[in-house]
Amino acid sequence: MKLPAKNRVASLDVDAQYTFTPSCPDELPVPGGDTIADELNRQAAFADWRLGSKDAHSPQALWISSDKQPPFSPIKGANMDIRWPRHAVPGTPGFELLDGLPHPADYDFFVWKGVEPDMHPYGACYHDLAGNMSTGMIEYLRDREINTVLVGGLATDYCVRHTVLQLLDAGFNVVVNRSAIRGVADESSRHAIAEMIQHGAHFVHDSRQLEQTDD
Repeated sequence: MKLPAKNRVASLDVDAQYTFTPSCPDELPVPGGDTIADELNRQAAFADWRLGSKDAHSPQALWISSDKQPPFSPIKGANMDIRWPRHAVPGTPGFELLDGLPHPADYDFFVWKGVEPDMHPYGACYHDLAGNMSTGMIEYLRDREINTVLVGGLATDYCVRHTVLQLLDAGFNVVVNRSAIRGVADESSRHAIAEMIQHGAHFVHDSRQLEQTDD
């Protein structure tokens, strides 16, 4: 797939954290979630800008599931929708980015999301579910005249899906790298991929399908 010149391209690592891998079985283990770091690094070579995000959740978050209120059960709140196991708590192993990825301070732009105990956003572009409170990512991309974003990360059916749809809605060309994403469940991941394609996202099997124009 032909990409613009590197100065018009950003590469985005969405929540590539151990909380979404089998290393943290009591959190939100995504099968194969710990295998995407190398491919994220390869896709970043096609961009002048590298962006990232992390879930950063309170251990007392209001949406945390329990025996009486299991995961995926609904919860009322302007910025919460369903319950989840406790995950991505700062200071725990699950909060950390996958080995081989840059430190957050070494990205060009980085977002921490879900810090408030009564807020559980999914996409990296907005702190709220309604899409009113920007994280600054869209503005950062526009300010640098970036028009194409390469996306990988975790998980396909939740935070990747929401982030891609937010970027598309903001007018960016979005290329999703299948080798750099993993999903919570096969069926919901297939639906998420279909939805992203329907809204205009492009998919490549891996970074070997990417090539840069010379302009």
